Amino acid sequence: MKRGGGSATPEALEALIGYRFADKELLALALTHVSAVAGARSRVNSYQRLEFLGDRVLGLIIAALLYREFPAAQEGDLSKRLTELVRRESCAELAETWRLGDHIRLGAGEAQSGGRHNRAILGDVAEALIGAVFLDGGYEAANTLVVGAVKGRLRVSARPRIDPKTALQEWAQARGLATPSYAILAREGPDHSPLFRISVSVEGQKVKEAVGPSKRVAEQAAAEAMLRELGVWQASAA
Repeated sequence: MKRGGGSATPEALEALIGYRFADKELLALALTHVSAVAGARSRVNSYQRLEFLGDRVLGLIIAALLYREFPAAQEGDLSKRLTELVRRESCAELAETWRLGDHIRLGAGEAQSGGRHNRAILGDVAEALIGAVFLDGGYEAANTLVVGAVKGRLRVSARPRIDPKTALQEWAQARGLATPSYAILAREGPDHSPLFRISVSVEGQKVKEAVGPSKRVAEQAAAEAMLRELGVWQASAA
């Protein structure tokens, strides 16, 4: 398994998430991107099936958690909170909490193009990890993992979010600065699965870059990186 650093071992990940796998192959599979697997069955031998399962397990766990935590909430409010907590960006935040970017097994091209920081990939791997824990340890193990990671976000999960681009623009305007400027640095990959590298510039600040499967996603990721650098962005921002 290709790793992002000396401490990026399976044991280190298990210690971080608080779960030890009986079947280590499940953990390895959950961390394997399709780009790292050759052959006609590459998708089957990547994390994609576990991602499918983990998405459903995540939704069930969070729905049950919200039902318990908000006994007076109407169905519509619970639905809004659920949608917020299972969206791709929220899953990517889980991946960052678990430092999954250091552990993902990627093909050489995907690694060189910034795959370890690609929020779409990070979100998918987080779901795959949840699916792997579910298969290995059952519902209670997956429930412990997810609840421990998301419970602190429940009280803000239904608040309207300001997206990073809007937040960065408002930050600049409040200080009399010009509107942030975005530039496409590179576009790679096939037409059906492109990857964009985009930079954002703000007067007086260091340029930040990010990658994403579309210009919009990459711009949002770059803006968030800038806001984090400025110390004014939180996962539940706005």
